[in-house]
Amino acid sequence: MSLLMSNMIVPLFFLANHQEAWVVLGTALVTGATFIALTAYRGFSRLLGFGHLPWIPMLVYLIGRVPEAQQQFPGTWFLFWLQAVIVLDIGSIVLDAANVVRYFRGEQDEMVKGLS
Repeated sequence: MSLLMSNMIVPLFFLANHQEAWVVLGTALVTGATFIALTAYRGFSRLLGFGHLPWIPMLVYLIGRVPEAQQQFPGTWFLFWLQAVIVLDIGSIVLDAANVVRYFRGEQDEMVKGLS
């Protein structure tokens, strides 16, 4: 739920004044399409960890924006959101990487039974 909030809901509040919000929201839409394709291909498996690959270039961009945001917007909700989305998305990518490794080591069954 925190990933949904930080990547798809909160950016809506910052679209008017912050390019970073557009980048996060656009990447979330690409990620959603990637999840749909991966689910159609292999079901609800650990391979879904690949769905967050578009986050990697987004995170590189966002991390590069933090110093300027700290100077321009200290103590604001925007800066808090920017830092939170970076931390949450990096944490998710770490878990995704573990799931993809497990998938290629043989754990290829659906993670939730009855979805396909």
